[in-house]
Amino acid sequence: MLKSVFTAVLLATIATISPAFAEDMKMMRSISLSGHGEVHASPDLAIVSMGVLSSAATAREALDANTKAMTDLMAVLKAATIASKDISTSNFTVAPRYDYGQNNGQPPKVTGYDVSNTVSVTVRKLDAIGGLLDKAVSSGSNQINGITFSIADPQAAMDEARKEAVKDAKHKADLYAAATSVSVGNLISLSEGSVYQPPQPMMMRTKAMASDAGAVPIAQGEQVIAIDVSITWEIK
Repeated sequence: MLKSVFTAVLLATIATISPAFAEDMKMMRSISLSGHGEVHASPDLAIVSMGVLSSAATAREALDANTKAMTDLMAVLKAATIASKDISTSNFTVAPRYDYGQNNGQPPKVTGYDVSNTVSVTVRKLDAIGGLLDKAVSSGSNQINGITFSIADPQAAMDEARKEAVKDAKHKADLYAAATSVSVGNLISLSEGSVYQPPQPMMMRTKAMASDAGAVPIAQGEQVIAIDVSITWEIK
């Protein structure tokens, strides 16, 4: 009896489903594609890692020598109108140096101490980098670990890359639709994937910079800002 009642209710419910609702229940036909957009732009700032490594018989002597050299380096940065907010200490270490020679199983001997002090410097006038590096080395900096170029405000370039990514995806959608005799309908969904702005590193050696030719030659190149999107359209 109970089973018969349940069956009757179920049949009555199915009978009340409208044709429009039944049509909506069908799986919507769609096409999903990804798009890639890139914009090339010239960098307008650089981040330089520079500092001083000092060695001496005692930690005190090494620290004193390092402090003097870093003071001279800071004076060079100040003279180059580098703002205080653009200079930050990135590394400071005091470490012993060991002699790992033939000690017949004995612990290594401490032969001196090394003090390293490194600052990260943001340079906003790219045409001044070469001269700044030359003066930094002349003032006593013996550690230039690298240069990374970047764009201070990449928003405009990112927006242009977004437009290019959407155009790329739509181009593919239209191509596939034409090839399969359908047409692209309304947009169903859009999501942004990776935003890729690779820094442009330039590793440098102090020896190469300490030349008599004057300012260090620097090539800044171009930045590539890339964005990926995923878009789904209805197909008719």
